Amino acid sequence: MLWILTQNKQDLMNVKSVSVKGKHVEGFVENSLLDQWNKVMGKYESNDRALEVLTEIFAKIDQSDGAAVTFNMPQK
Repeated sequence: MLWILTQNKQDLMNVKSVSVKGKHVEGFVENSLLDQWNKVMGKYESNDRALEVLTEIFAKIDQSDGAAVTFNMPQK
């Protein structure tokens, strides 16, 4: 289970997967028959920085020894 506090600190999301689209880091939240729900969790100055944040999320998951992982999206 991955819980992420969004960059603007307005949402705490339980995400199933995380992806980078351009300068945005998005979380995949839900899938229904007709729709998928993705939400932007953070916007950064470049695609490279967004990829760095994704790597930070992976490192946090990799270091975890429990069932739940929490991550705060960085401001910059």
